[in-house]
Amino acid sequence: MPFTASDMSFAIGGVARLERVSLRLEVDAGCTVLMGANGAGKSLLLRLMNGLLEPSSGTLRWNGEAPRASVRRRQSFVFQRPVLLRRTAAANLDFVLALVPALDRAARADRRDDLLRQAGLADRASTQARRLSGGEQQRLALACALATSPDVLLLDEPTASLDPASTAAIETILADVRAHRTSVVLVTHDAHQARRLADAVVFLADGRVTEHTPADRFFDTPCSAEARDYLAGRLPG
Repeated sequence: MPFTASDMSFAIGGVARLERVSLRLEVDAGCTVLMGANGAGKSLLLRLMNGLLEPSSGTLRWNGEAPRASVRRRQSFVFQRPVLLRRTAAANLDFVLALVPALDRAARADRRDDLLRQAGLADRASTQARRLSGGEQQRLALACALATSPDVLLLDEPTASLDPASTAAIETILADVRAHRTSVVLVTHDAHQARRLADAVVFLADGRVTEHTPADRFFDTPCSAEARDYLAGRLPG
């Protein structure tokens, strides 16, 4: 399910935030990390990929299709701040699983219990989602995103406000997701996290893609001056 952007730009109020981005991602497995300084356009690019925003010019395609509803059903999106219903943890998952027509009631219950266990929330199933800790809420949001068995999981700085233990728990889930052949596209400002998770890195600076390379090459020998400055701490995260 390749993703391609061709000469794509995005502007807000006449101000360009992404400029003539051309990019191809072979997102059939593994983890692609979007990196760059604050305001570089990482989150905007992720939202464009998901179809939450439309480009001002140029084209964006998943497997040759625009990211409208039929394509978005093959994707899931996790925001920096969890988006949850005022229900129990289990009921949040039940709501999402009810949208999967291939599952009958028994299969949905089994899938819900599996997801709660994967998220480390089996003992919190009957807890109201809003009463969970921040890390638990984000793990529940991730479980909900995985409930539909997406081909691609898009995440916008999902651990930015979490403590180290919660961050490690999220990263463990993502490693398991990758092992089961779900593609991950992750926005992060944390270079250490990117080193742990990335198979490839797309680096943005001032709304432009300056580098797209395998992760080991990016961290060992970045090609662009912007990436070198970022990794050396000369640009804000």
